[in-house]
Amino acid sequence: MKERLVENEDFLLLPAEAWNKLLSWYGLVEGHPPLERKVVDLPSTLKVEVYPVEIFLCLHSNMENVTTAQFSRTDNIQSIQKLICRLFSVPPGSECRLWMKSSDSSCERLRNIYVSVLDACLSSGMTVIMETRNADGTWPSSRPQIMRNSVEDQDSYRGQPGVCGLTNLGNTCFMNSALQCLSNTPPLTEYFLLSSYLEELNFSNPLGMKGEIAEAYADVIKQMWSGRHYSVVPRVFKTKVGHFASQFLGYQQHDSQELLSFLLDGLHEDLNRVKNKEYIELRDAEGRPDQEVAEEAWRNHRRRNDSVIVDTFHGLFKSTLVCPECHKVSVTFDPFCYLSVPLPVSKERVMEVFFVSLDPYAKPVQHRVVVPKAGKVSDLCSALSEMTSIPATQMVVADVFNHRFYKIYNADESLSCILDRDDIFVYELSVHEEEQQEEQQQQEEEQQEEEQQQQQQEEQEEEQQQEELQERKEQQQQEEQQEQQQEEQQEEQQEEQQDEEQQQEEEQEEQQGQVLLALYLRERSHYRDYGSGSSSYGTSLFGHPLLLNVQRNSCSREKLYQLFLQRLARYVRPPDPSEELEEEEEEDDEEEELYKTQTNGISEDEDDAEQASQSDDTTEPGPAPPQPSLDHGDEAAANNGTATRSEPPGNTDPTDSNHGNPAAPGDGANSPDQSEPAAERDTTEEEKEEDKQEAACSPSPPANEQPAKRRACHRKKKCLFTIAAVTSNGTTERGGGEGGSAVSFNSQSFVAIDWDPEMKKRFYNENEAEKYVKHSSMEVPQQQSSVQLQECIQLFTTVETLEEENPWYCPVCKKHQLATKKLDLWSLPEVLIIHLKRFSYTKFTREKLDSIVDFPLRDLDFSDCLLKKSLTNGEPPSRYDLIAVSNHYGGLRDGHYTSYACNKDNSRWYYFDDSKVTYAGEDQIMTNAAYVLFYHRQDKIRKPTLPAPSTSPASSTQAANDITSCKDDDDAELGAASSSVTMETD
Repeated sequence: MKERLVENEDFLLLPAEAWNKLLSWYGLVEGHPPLERKVVDLPSTLKVEVYPVEIFLCLHSNMENVTTAQFSRTDNIQSIQKLICRLFSVPPGSECRLWMKSSDSSCERLRNIYVSVLDACLSSGMTVIMETRNADGTWPSSRPQIMRNSVEDQDSYRGQPGVCGLTNLGNTCFMNSALQCLSNTPPLTEYFLLSSYLEELNFSNPLGMKGEIAEAYADVIKQMWSGRHYSVVPRVFKTKVGHFASQFLGYQQHDSQELLSFLLDGLHEDLNRVKNKEYIELRDAEGRPDQEVAEEAWRNHRRRNDSVIVDTFHGLFKSTLVCPECHKVSVTFDPFCYLSVPLPVSKERVMEVFFVSLDPYAKPVQHRVVVPKAGKVSDLCSALSEMTSIPATQMVVADVFNHRFYKIYNADESLSCILDRDDIFVYELSVHEEEQQEEQQQQEEEQQEEEQQQQQQEEQEEEQQQEELQERKEQQQQEEQQEQQQEEQQEEQQEEQQDEEQQQEEEQEEQQGQVLLALYLRERSHYRDYGSGSSSYGTSLFGHPLLLNVQRNSCSREKLYQLFLQRLARYVRPPDPSEELEEEEEEDDEEEELYKTQTNGISEDEDDAEQASQSDDTTEPGPAPPQPSLDHGDEAAANNGTATRSEPPGNTDPTDSNHGNPAAPGDGANSPDQSEPAAERDTTEEEKEEDKQEAACSPSPPANEQPAKRRACHRKKKCLFTIAAVTSNGTTERGGGEGGSAVSFNSQSFVAIDWDPEMKKRFYNENEAEKYVKHSSMEVPQQQSSVQLQECIQLFTTVETLEEENPWYCPVCKKHQLATKKLDLWSLPEVLIIHLKRFSYTKFTREKLDSIVDFPLRDLDFSDCLLKKSLTNGEPPSRYDLIAVSNHYGGLRDGHYTSYACNKDNSRWYYFDDSKVTYAGEDQIMTNAAYVLFYHRQDKIRKPTLPAPSTSPASSTQAANDITSCKDDDDAELGAASSSVTMETD
């Protein structure tokens, strides 16, 4: 018909019955065909379609060859597909998909071939393009997405179908692991390979994804099982998953079980054979037999959910809830897609620590100890005490990171704050220091008791006075005199008590004042750090820090210097007598000024003040290297300060005078006697600080002779290092000297010794500083806790009480109750997925359980676990064989996913690590990384269609060589993969 014709002027519309009558009466003019038109059901009206939709048709492979055809708006898309197949002689059985192209050259998929032309928004002038799937499972329009891992063309590769890697798109190993396990689930994979899903795509399900997830998954499966790819890039699938599940958007690491749960649910809804779900009211058991209630529950479930996922993966378990108040019992039967079984949580953990003894010549010793998982730091010390015979009260625990103390733990802190990857060091404290601390505590307790007794006496005296006042009113004058006498006595007692307290404080400050000193090692750079505002030389930390317990009132700079030399004696060589470290006199002041700026304004006098509370009577441990450069050297164990220590031959006494004298203050200020207590000089502000500084750095000679002697000594000899007060990060304190930063009781001080590069090179032995010794506990193979899979399933079926966040509403009590809940297995699916709950989350702790779960590869029998004991005719057995495992290596924050799977065609096991695939032996499959297990029921397992491949397959391509690499290499690789320490994270 010509365009723009007008009804009743250019043509008349007749019903089919009237047309047939006229045709039988008068016949048809030769050469004039009948013009049949259809009635279209438009919104709110019916209309005769005078002008059909005229569409251009072509194939994707030859878009130059275009044919025109007309279709009614009531025709479905499938009629267009059939016409294209007939016009272009497409081979029967080919899998096709259609695209519609508008005038602006944008293409859109025609996914649902059962919708009408009108609903598909096809209009005249548009083009419908049809493409057929390639032999390798790809579509011509997405061909560039295939990964080419070889110089050879992909078309020339022929490998085992299903043995195909998946490229990691960036932290997508969790997705690859789940896909590999599902790919090797025979019933599901065969369903997609046979294109059975095309007839069951549900485009109208509001809970589904309009068939897009099912189509994207089918594309991945058909590519992997084409046998023509080394590796497939699942980019389109990843995009679809992120589009419908926003939690998987981007490239963050996720949980493979969470993706698996989403994917199975998405595939089910996209392939649900139920187009219109009816509402079904669930009934409680109400005393009916379990068999009757279970059959009713399964029927109701299938009335709303009927797909290949339900056929393959869904089972039924019985849920029993008991109200703790009215004892109402509620029994329901619920479907499940997988079992999430808990792992028995061990109450102990294994920790590896470095123990640093008091002997400065003894290397640190690495120990492996077993401690309570919910224990405290004191429990760690107690466990280490059994190995070292050192009392736990003489230990301090610290976390060393990047040459500094990340944290120094108190004894009552929880061990849960210490991670397995932390470098933990335990330092031994000296015996006499601990005894002094105990004596101090005893004296404080005695003092408190005396004060309490005095208070009681005073209260008794007041009571007596009141009684006497009431009884002896007549003797008021005498009583007033007595009261005056008592008041005078009380004043005298208070004055005496204050004097005693002052004396005790002075004695405690002199005898018992101690502070835990953290010592860092720093090296000066050759360049000034002008950015710091002080034009000081920059420093960088190196080596291993030390912890020393020092006394406050007997630590001058000279003694600190000698103390540090003694503690570093194992790897710091003292100068020989012939080595005079002279300094040029004219540069003396400049050097003094340099060191002042180096410590950011803290002069050596001020440093002395900061160290005024430190003690030379220190017996703390040496360095503790975290990185292994194992040297099984000799160890010396003696008690420093109470017994002589063993020293290596040839080493001189670290306190020998030839080691060098400490640097003297740059000024020659006189100083009072250092034995003067700090409490007596407690004036205020700057005067107090200057007095402290002078008292701290004062040596024994008289004040008028000291400055000249120290300056002369300073000009003759130079120290190996200088001492500076620093922060916990190892940076120099800003204005620490003039701020009155003398160490107070119960405080934590940090100091650093700064080395010039030349001095460090000559006198510091880096190799020796890195050495440590392994304790025999490290040599014993660590026996990892193991648990049977049946134990996990029994834990799943044990009675538990609901948490407060998830109560149950009791219909009898009419309120929410913390009921007891018990789950029992009733019926099992063809493919059973078991999720091992390795990630444990509580209100206080988060951890991953690395226990080895002993799961069988064959004959997993659930007959003892099933609640339904008697099997009726035709019901399947309950024995399963393993077909796939999803593995997780690493911890809570990071990790890597891989998978083991058994190929359905040759029954051979493979290890899938993203794009890399290798053969795997059955003895390699059970590891502590197993996370999700896939079991196939024995009555449904087919015999392999291909014989098991030999150890040297015939294929000579590079991919086959990768797959069939030497077994020793595979074992080594898998062994490395099984260790969370050496496993490379995404």
